[in-house]
Amino acid sequence: MWTKQQTATEAPAAPPVQAAASPVVSFSGSSTPRTSSPVVRNLARLGAGLQIKGHITGTEDLQIDGTIEGPITLRGHQLTVGSAAQLNSEIHASEVIVYGKVVGNVHARDRVDVKTDGSIIGDISTARISIEDGAHFKGRIEIDPTKSQAAAD
Repeated sequence: MWTKQQTATEAPAAPPVQAAASPVVSFSGSSTPRTSSPVVRNLARLGAGLQIKGHITGTEDLQIDGTIEGPITLRGHQLTVGSAAQLNSEIHASEVIVYGKVVGNVHARDRVDVKTDGSIIGDISTARISIEDGAHFKGRIEIDPTKSQAAAD
């Protein structure tokens, strides 16, 4: 039980401070500080047990681990295709990272990364691309670095 003396001397616990909202200042061997603001991004996730048929659109980053049939549009955001994912989709996103299987065309404003066990069967249009050893790709690649620069301007 609380006594009057304990409640008067003990302050309630302060709410946690959100460090992600404040900028980070670091020194890198020079006398001028370098400030970088950490990017706080929302991430949505569709689990491995989900099967979706239809058009997916969103305004946040998305990780898919399930089966999707239909177009995916995440303009300005990142799509991560998990290792268990199977997508039969036309994809439009800022960045696409593929660990699973994609059948369909991929349009990424910034970059496409196909990881070791990833697979894309379809055309890729992007500013930058990375395909790791062991990855599977069948299609055509169009690299246009002005896509990323035009979006940044």
